[in-house]
Parts: sequence; C-alpha cells; structure tokens
Amino acid sequence: MLVGITYDLRDEYIEMGFGEEETAEFDRADTIDAIENALAGLGYRTQRIGHVKKLITCLSEGKSWDIIFNIAEGYHGIGREAQVPAILDAFQIPYTFSDPLVLSLTLNKAITKRVVRDLGIPTPDFALIERLSDIDSVSLPFPLFGKPVAEGTGKGISDASKVGDKENLRALCRDLIDRFKQPVLLETYLPGREFTVGIIGTGDDAKVAGVIEVLLNRQAEKGAYSYINKKKYEELVTYSLVDDKMACDAARVALDSWVGLGCRDAGRIDIRSDAGGKPNFIEVNPLAGLHPVHSDLPILCRLSGISFEQLIDEIMKSALKRIA
Repeated sequence: MLVGITYDLRDEYIEMGFGEEETAEFDRADTIDAIENALAGLGYRTQRIGHVKKLITCLSEGKSWDIIFNIAEGYHGIGREAQVPAILDAFQIPYTFSDPLVLSLTLNKAITKRVVRDLGIPTPDFALIERLSDIDSVSLPFPLFGKPVAEGTGKGISDASKVGDKENLRALCRDLIDRFKQPVLLETYLPGREFTVGIIGTGDDAKVAGVIEVLLNRQAEKGAYSYINKKKYEELVTYSLVDDKMACDAARVALDSWVGLGCRDAGRIDIRSDAGGKPNFIEVNPLAGLHPVHSDLPILCRLSGISFEQLIDEIMKSALKRIA
C-alpha cells in the first residue's frame, strides 16, 4: 500500500521569510522522518508530497496514492487545515484524520465552543471580540482569559492572557487583533487543574489513550500553558500521567467532545477545571503535533506505554476502516 504524506515543513516557510511564531504550528524535518520511518516499519510504502500546492501539482501530473497521511496545517484562512482534505475528497483519495467540516469548525474556537455547549458539555462562558468597541458589551466577570480565536501551539498566549480589569483587557485585545488579524476569544478564567487528554480512534471505536496533567514549573509563565511554556517545556513544564477521579472526569468530557464533534483517528483535547473542580472543555486539536519526542500526543502516549510506532499504527488502522 502506497501512503502519501502531506505536511507543512517549517524550514521551507522560514526560508520564504516567515517568522518563528508565524510558523510555530508547522512540522520539523525530523517529524516527517519519524512518521515515514514508522510507516515503513509497519510495512507501508511511502511518498513525501508536502504542502497543499505541492499536492495540487502532483495531482495535476496524474499521481495518486492508496491513502494520504495528512498532517498539513495550511497557512492562510480560517479553513486552512481543511484545504488538503477537501482536495483529497474531490479526487476520492482517502486520508488520515478529520474531514474538512471538522477541521474548519475546530480551528474556530468560538464556534466549536457553541457546538460543545449545545452537546451539554461544560465549557467556560465566553465572548468574541472582533473590534475593540465589542469590549464595552462584555458582561463576563473578571478575571478573563483571552487568546486568538483560530490559532494553535499556544500562539498569542502569554502571562498577559489572564486579565483582571478593563484596561488590561483592552490592551490585550488590541495587541492580539493587531498581531493576528483575527478576533479574540475571551473566556471566564478557570483556576483549576489543567489536563491534556489523548484520544485514539473514531466514533464508537474512540478511546482515551491517557490523561496528563500540565504542571507549570516555578520559572514558567504563570496562569497559562503559553507559547513560551510549550516551546521550552523541558525546563518550564512537568507532565504527569494521572488517573484520579478528576482526571477520569476530564477523560469523559474529552471523549464526549471528540465523538460529538466528529473528530477522527487521533488527537488531543485540552481540559481545565473550574473553581469547584469540574473539568471543562477548552479546545480540541484534531490535527495534533506528531514529533515523537516534543509533541504532547506522543508524550502522552509514551507515558501511557504506547510507542510512537504503535500510535501511527492505530491512526492508520482507524483511517483504513473507512475504506475497508
């Protein structure tokens, strides 16, 4: 079976002049090496494709594959993660991970929260700030937590994300709108424990791979699993595999969210508990990072006794069920 691999390579975008934070979600070359090696070890033939424009070129040349292992994040637009799957759907080529609808939905954190709330899953109250004048109509109690509505990898999140008054809220929103050219999602700040839950599988076959608690070390930026904390996690963050009652409740919230949103194959859901200890949905990553050492999902799996090759095998098995 020939497996094509679609991805956005960070080094390529850096060479084109893009900045470090702009390319934070893109993959390192050793991530692609690890995925290709794992697939080869599982008996698949592989072919590297690259980003969406390279995929289009390959398709125009008449190339095809039995299935695509897709981790392409895309660069421009709210539907950027859905670009590769949408093209593959048009050519009736199967692929790993979620479909265009899910990837477009979940990149927009505000709309995702509306769907999750409609499913009866707890998530913190929120408001969307599209322009600074929207701040005047916000009735949520302080402290609040603000972040770009459609970014990942902690982009735009720092120790300034938690705000306690209108003046700091205005400054935060002005900065994020100017930098990211998109609305700001405001949420009531949850002071409880923070978890990341790994999910493997699709629909009724979906299962929790493990729950890790994210613990910020003394030197870390406070109050948030921020861009800097993620980038320097080895010195700033401790990951602890947990299975106490609150962790089990977090796992249930995560699994219900994963299935309810229609996510597929494998990914990660971030959960944070409120002042009463109730786990709440924060956001979902249906296209989670797959660096074998540094990405949260492989770290979580490793702590749970699941090797990187086993994770890739589970992803492939889940995707292949759709074409059986």
